Parts: sequence; C-alpha cells; structure tokens
Amino acid sequence: MIALTANERDWALLKLLYVGGLRVAEAVSLRTRDLKEREGGGQVSLFGKGEKSRAVLLPEGVFSELLALADQDDPDAPVFRSRKRGQDGKRRAITPRQAERIVKAAARRAGVKGEVSPHWMRHAHASHALDRGAKIHLVKATLGHASVATTGRYLHARPEESSAMYLAT
Repeated sequence: MIALTANERDWALLKLLYVGGLRVAEAVSLRTRDLKEREGGGQVSLFGKGEKSRAVLLPEGVFSELLALADQDDPDAPVFRSRKRGQDGKRRAITPRQAERIVKAAARRAGVKGEVSPHWMRHAHASHALDRGAKIHLVKATLGHASVATTGRYLHARPEESSAMYLAT
C-alpha cells in the first residue's frame, strides 16, 4: 500500500499511521511544534485519547519525510495540510475523513481486500510489532493504551507454536 503511493503527503501519512501506530485524530492534528529531532530519527509528541500525552519515536526515514512536510517557519502549521485554505489564507489540516479516504485509496491501488482504515493500519502496527518480538509493554506505550490487556488482543496464537516449548523439561 505504502510503496504504491506517489504523493509525498499521503506516503508520509500512511507510513506514520503504520510505523507509529497513531490514531487518525492524532496524525491529522500533528503540528510542526510536535516534531523533535533525536539521534537516529525523531519523535512526535501526541495529545491523544483520554487527554493523555505521549511521545512516539520514529526511524530516520519516516521522521525525515515528516520534517519535509512541516512548515519550519510556523510551529502551529499542520504537518498534513489540505489543498484548501482558510479565511486567513493558510492551508488547513486534513480531516480524519480525508485521511480515511487516503488509506482506502492506497488499499485499492494495492489490491488489499476487506475493510481497510487508518485504525486497520494501527492494528497492523501492533500485530506486526508483536509478531517480530517487540515486548508487549513497549507496544502498549507506543499505542497509548491504558491497559496491557487492550494490547494483548493483538497477540495471535499460532498452531505451530506453544509456550511449552519455552520451558525446561
């Protein structure tokens, strides 16, 4: 999906939703001031669900794409801007609905079947990170879940695996 997206803004949005595991509202509300460079990449500061704030670290490639979109002269400028302008002449942030259309269009281009949405990208982040060995508490913190039980829903038992194989006999 991401590889078949040519538009720079849309590519960065898809990458952020997947790699960062952000909620769509968090992604579309990002402002330039929320981006902070760090060694090996950067971080986005989020104000998310339940009035909670968190920071999500991003690899250099993804963070560089966000910086390229950001208006360095205006810390309050949205990172993901619409083509439409407000009465003040400034470009507005895309809406969650616009982000959903971007995700659905990318899924169609890639031939992905089913109900693909920004939240589907978040689910993919959690499932893939856990499948690749990320610790559940780290995924919980990245996603901003209040409980590890919520994150635990992304753990998938596989018929060829068993916890018995991890115990000494």
